[in-house]
Amino acid sequence: MAIKNKTVYVCTECGAESPKWSGKCPACGQWDTMSEFKISTPEKTSKQTHLTKTNSTAIKLSEINKSDEVRIPTNIEELDRVLGGGIVQGSLILITGEPGIGKSTILLQICLQLGMTNKILYVSGEESPRQIKLRAERLGLSDGQIYLIAKTDIEEIIEYARLEKPDILIIDSIQTMQKEDVNSSPGSVSQVKETTSLLMNFAKSEEIPVFIVGHVNKEGAVAGPKVMEHMVDAVLYFEGDRSQEHRILRAVKNRFGSTNEIGVFEMTGTGLKEVKNPSQLFLQGKPTDMSGIATACIMEGTRPLVVEIQSLVTPTPFPAPRRVSVGFDYNRLNLIIAVLEKRCKLFFGTSDTYLNIIGGIRLDDPAADLAVAIALASGLKEFIIPEDTLIIGELGLAGEIRAIRSLERRILEAKNLGFKRCLVPSRNKIDFKSPIEIIQAENIRDALNKL
Repeated sequence: MAIKNKTVYVCTECGAESPKWSGKCPACGQWDTMSEFKISTPEKTSKQTHLTKTNSTAIKLSEINKSDEVRIPTNIEELDRVLGGGIVQGSLILITGEPGIGKSTILLQICLQLGMTNKILYVSGEESPRQIKLRAERLGLSDGQIYLIAKTDIEEIIEYARLEKPDILIIDSIQTMQKEDVNSSPGSVSQVKETTSLLMNFAKSEEIPVFIVGHVNKEGAVAGPKVMEHMVDAVLYFEGDRSQEHRILRAVKNRFGSTNEIGVFEMTGTGLKEVKNPSQLFLQGKPTDMSGIATACIMEGTRPLVVEIQSLVTPTPFPAPRRVSVGFDYNRLNLIIAVLEKRCKLFFGTSDTYLNIIGGIRLDDPAADLAVAIALASGLKEFIIPEDTLIIGELGLAGEIRAIRSLERRILEAKNLGFKRCLVPSRNKIDFKSPIEIIQAENIRDALNKL
């Protein structure tokens, strides 16, 4: 059968294809993201152009047999929480993050937990088996049904895996894998797309879960074509600063579970250690009797997390003040400052404003708005927020404090951490017996007066 080579251009941001190169992606509008991608397709003969009859028939939805999806618990509670209860048979899971964040470490710890009862094939394109052995011994992994292979040819790897039939396949990393008939170097858009497609077909056809390690680019996004993220079943992203001990594992995509759950780990000399009470970790070393410091409780899926918010508002000699936000949306920060200026007559125009969320966590829950606003007001006016007071509420443009979800669970978490009182929206109905004092506020001005 004759083979025809075809060249297309793929956007690394959205995965859109185009027959010709352009400086701007016609789909998403991003500049300089079109990369060359060569594919080989068999030329169609006259017989192939006709539709062929198949025995496939459509199945009525009500006639499909219901069966629970088979999951393999990893015995790492924080990882199982993010995955939705364990590893689903036949799933393709991408683990990504900055270099040195703990991607290979968490995979070796999966081998440690499952290697005694499951056959695991660990494929490395970056390290030799001897290097992996040294790191595994440091983590306490010395026995089990764990097989190592150092190869980069994806077709040879899949053929070997079909013969050996492991219970779990691990690829470290996808950027080192290559397909021989693709005319580009490993890590390129075309190689990553083709190798991921082969692994996806292998996982689905053999019902074997596959873990893929992926690198990130300088912007922090997954390196390679965006279509790779659409192909996999789950994308797990490691967050955190390598200079700090704790790591946050977040599901950016998950076809078999929630994307709101997070797992918190602490990097130690013997690997990643689970953090059972992350709220206590985030509040360690919290300063007392200082202005600009507030405490909020956010919800990450079903888990309440108490976090410390710090603000610093200082006069500036420049006509355009700086506003810096770490762990909080920059546009949301500007919105809250505008509400404080309009509704509370607080003027930030001659001051630099800095906002930092302690612990490297990022706040996406709107219930942190009120704590951020009060921390900014405290930093500007130099008043101290009582350290035993938790602040929860979403802030509207009119200065009103809007109702939030899961209030009871947040208050119970505050009680467990020793808080004495909690400032909450008056729009929330308190239909439960609170273990701590509840202060309700109608708007931001009312909240500042009560504090």
